[in-house]
Amino acid sequence: MSEPDFERDASVESETPIPADDAAHLLIIDDDRRIRILLQRYLSQEGYRITLAGNAEEADAALKNFSFDLIVLDVMMPGENGLEFAARLRADNSERGRVPILMLTARAETEDRIAGFEKGVDDFLPKPFEPRELSLRIASILRRVQPAEPATQITHVHFGGFSFDLDRGDLRRGEDIVRLTERERDMLRLLAARPGETVSRDVLAGPGGAGNERTVDVQVNRLRHKIERDPANPLHLQTVRGAGYRLLIDR
Repeated sequence: MSEPDFERDASVESETPIPADDAAHLLIIDDDRRIRILLQRYLSQEGYRITLAGNAEEADAALKNFSFDLIVLDVMMPGENGLEFAARLRADNSERGRVPILMLTARAETEDRIAGFEKGVDDFLPKPFEPRELSLRIASILRRVQPAEPATQITHVHFGGFSFDLDRGDLRRGEDIVRLTERERDMLRLLAARPGETVSRDVLAGPGGAGNERTVDVQVNRLRHKIERDPANPLHLQTVRGAGYRLLIDR
């Protein structure tokens, strides 16, 4: 098995440092104990909290007891291999099924990478690899999956004679309440929290609804009939072609 070249990286120390309590928690799954220890030592030095597993069974036990921010997974393992484990994890509808996966593999062929992406793997790193590249790829994935927060906390928005309370979920036209379905209310909250910005269809679809763009379009159309004077030519809930929707509010 090819190994990462840690020995010539000067930042790897003989003792594993103790990371901060709020540091990102990584699960390292590899059947080679030496590689597991080297990965633990290096990534701890980079500031991550680390839990180790030697196979899919040990990984399952760890996932039952801890929450993880990312999984570093070796593809070649005895028993259930990395691709099989990734596919089973992605089939899990709980939070653990959404943990991003960086797969380590000695097989860098295009068809192998395609198979991995089809199983839900987020990124690949072929062996042997530079430790610094591993750290940069992990940081890149964690940045991508970190939820975006509004620059300021918005509690109310106004547009075209309407007002929307994001905390209560109340939409009013003057003093009158406009009835919304739960999905319409959730979508309007997402749009109102980022006024003027494009919100993708995947985000508007909500958890587990990624890819169901037709349903989002139908729900947006219904919402437009409640807030637009001319739903066919919307002034406030606008389509951003090929990207999603945005809500324009009064300033």
